[in-house]
Amino acid sequence: MDLLILVNRINSLPPDYVPGDLMRPGVFFDTSGDLERHYLRKPAALALEDLFVHAARNGLYLAAVSGYRSFSRQKEIYENNLKTKGFEHTNMYSAKPGQSEHQTGLAMDISTRLIHYDLVEAFADTEEGKWVEKNCHHFGFILRYPKNKTKITGYAYEPWHLRYVGYRSAVKIRDMHLTLEEYQAIL
Repeated sequence: MDLLILVNRINSLPPDYVPGDLMRPGVFFDTSGDLERHYLRKPAALALEDLFVHAARNGLYLAAVSGYRSFSRQKEIYENNLKTKGFEHTNMYSAKPGQSEHQTGLAMDISTRLIHYDLVEAFADTEEGKWVEKNCHHFGFILRYPKNKTKITGYAYEPWHLRYVGYRSAVKIRDMHLTLEEYQAIL
């Protein structure tokens, strides 16, 4: 699968899609065990390891929270969010099954102990969040759902959601202040 695959409300993955090169990155996770969400596609996993190492060299300690999600797991999450958080919130923060980037194995939600490993906007205000926003493109990642781009991405601002697109594309997306949707349109 292409590293620039666009998965969103319009472009879905089939229910049986599972990346063939999933691996567990050697990074700190907020949970123990060997869980599905601890995996990424190999290029993303290796880049995440590099990002975490460089953050630690700067005295910043990140935690990986949620990477790969199968279609069925995304369905569980989406349906649970509908029940507990309602349609409006779910529609802004949770993808329907088949429409989640997590199924590609190229997305990882990250956090830090300072905010109890929660996936909340407050991550952007932590030293870790600021560093990630400033530096993630050097490792091939973009902030997939940036501030003030909801009308384009269809989702609310998520400073914790990293998407691997490869170094060259990440630098271009960052320098041009684009979303993946906008970048795809100019390719």
